[in-house]
Amino acid sequence: MELYIGLDVSLASTAICVVSSHGKVIKETTAASEPEELERALQSLPGTVVGVGLEAGPLSQWLHRHLTEAGFDTVLMETRQVKGALKAMPIKTDRRDAEGIARLLQMGWFRQVHCKSISAQELRALLSARKAIQQAIINLELSIRGVLRNFGLKMGRVAKGRFEDRVRELADGNVMLQAAANPILTARKVLRTELAGLEKLSRDHAKSDPVCRQFMSMPGVGAIVALTVKSAIDDPDRFRSSKDVGPWVGLTPRREQSGERDILGAISRAGDVGLRTALYQAALVMLNLGRPSWLTAWAWNVAKRRGKRRATVALARRIGVILHRMWQDGTEFRFKRIETAAA
Repeated sequence: MELYIGLDVSLASTAICVVSSHGKVIKETTAASEPEELERALQSLPGTVVGVGLEAGPLSQWLHRHLTEAGFDTVLMETRQVKGALKAMPIKTDRRDAEGIARLLQMGWFRQVHCKSISAQELRALLSARKAIQQAIINLELSIRGVLRNFGLKMGRVAKGRFEDRVRELADGNVMLQAAANPILTARKVLRTELAGLEKLSRDHAKSDPVCRQFMSMPGVGAIVALTVKSAIDDPDRFRSSKDVGPWVGLTPRREQSGERDILGAISRAGDVGLRTALYQAALVMLNLGRPSWLTAWAWNVAKRRGKRRATVALARRIGVILHRMWQDGTEFRFKRIETAAA
């Protein structure tokens, strides 16, 4: 008997639902969210396990790797599609969610998500830590600005290196303000030191990585953007065409068509938010500060017709496509299109 298994993973336990090839529920149970417990539960089933499906999430890639190594055909399902399908159920429980995932797997109505390699996950962990510290520094700076503003003390525009001196200058003479500002400034100083260490580690890693060095040959693409692109794509061969990168990262227009109505909206914003942000920032740098090339000339022509904002989005999408093609071909960025055609 062929079995399709749906797993609804949570931090402590996982709901398991087993469905036959005819859609009949064979077994429903729970197990601890540990690879050994799940393997033991799946191996005790009477029948042939055709596939194991689980929704992409924080623990999913870890469990996917162990279940695959144990010999099970494991599939990571796209979160948005699974949630959209499970909304049809009037009652939402972990047991019902596991049943819904099993039925999606049995019908084949799912979109598979790539399970990232260990190296890609480590890179994403480094970039996530950098972003978290950077955001914490910004929040501290906004907090102290708000405290001073209540007393009519305006910081104004100030360089990051002079931020602490400017705060102490404004709080000078007020004991309570100094007592409020000192802990924030101390925490900010420690965070800036840690951020500088992460920045150096990221730059050193990008310089030593041949793929990142290829990416950084394009103007506007620095170490952080290169690392973000590499960790997000992970395996360039999983795309049939480089043009698939644009829709995958959510930089193509959303479309809603029914009958005579056909609405072309804003970009879909599907996919990796961090990668989409990095590509957009690279496009901004390329348009304003980058070395002139055929790509910037193309973007400025789009800006003349459609406006600079849309041109920036279009350029971000094209940067992603070109970086993927550079990775596959093992080539660096060419500033003249004639050279590209000749090659």
